[in-house]
Amino acid sequence: MKSLIIGLLILAAATFAILPKDSVGFGLTWGQDVLTVLRGGAPIIAVLIGLIAVFIGIADIKDRSEAKKEKAEQDSEASKE
Repeated sequence: MKSLIIGLLILAAATFAILPKDSVGFGLTWGQDVLTVLRGGAPIIAVLIGLIAVFIGIADIKDRSEAKKEKAEQDSEASKE
C-alpha cells in the first residue's frame, strides 16, 4: 500500500513538472526539456534494443544447433541398440 501511494505521488510530481504554466495555470513547464531528453534518448534506446535482439538471435541459433546435436546423438544411440 505504501509503495502505491509513493508511486502516485511521484507520478503527480512528474505531471506537475511537465505541465505548462500558461495554459493550465500551474506547473514547472519542463515539457520541452522532457521532449529534448526523449528525442535524444530514442536512438540510444533503439540501438540497445537492436543489440538485445541480436544477442537473442545468436543464443537461439546456438540452442537450435545444440538441439540438433543432441537429437543426432539420441538417434545414433537408438540405432546402436
